[in-house]
Amino acid sequence: MNYRTGIGMDVHPLVTNQKLILGGVEIPHNMGLAGNSDGDVITHAIIDAMLGAAGLGDIGQHFPETSPKYHNVSSMHLLQKTVIKLKETGWKTIYVDATILAQEPLLRPHIFNMESCISKSAGINTSDINLKATTTDKLGFIGEGKGIGALAIATIEKLT
Repeated sequence: MNYRTGIGMDVHPLVTNQKLILGGVEIPHNMGLAGNSDGDVITHAIIDAMLGAAGLGDIGQHFPETSPKYHNVSSMHLLQKTVIKLKETGWKTIYVDATILAQEPLLRPHIFNMESCISKSAGINTSDINLKATTTDKLGFIGEGKGIGALAIATIEKLT
């Protein structure tokens, strides 16, 4: 078998009058993430990791923020399209490990729902998705509650 691993990351500022969507799940919070799509940083990081592993560039190449077509689109839709792009080039994602960096809100209670949502959209078993959340101990713009970031690693295998 042929395997590859890719790394992805994303950061968006928190803004008022916006829903907070992470891993395809709406999280109760008084602010949400600014972005051309729904601003879902964890899903964007996963998409970048998958595309990088397949040697297909990055999320901005495939879903440019300048395109009105992707304005307010669900990141789960973008993840589904990414799975198709990988399949067309002979790859399938087999494992994802990702971390959300957020001072607040508390994300642990939502991790299972996020993993389930990502699993459905990416066609990966929930047991092959590991999401975590951590704070930055009040350091930097994330620690000050001004934004949320995410890091992801995806492992893919060549389809036979």
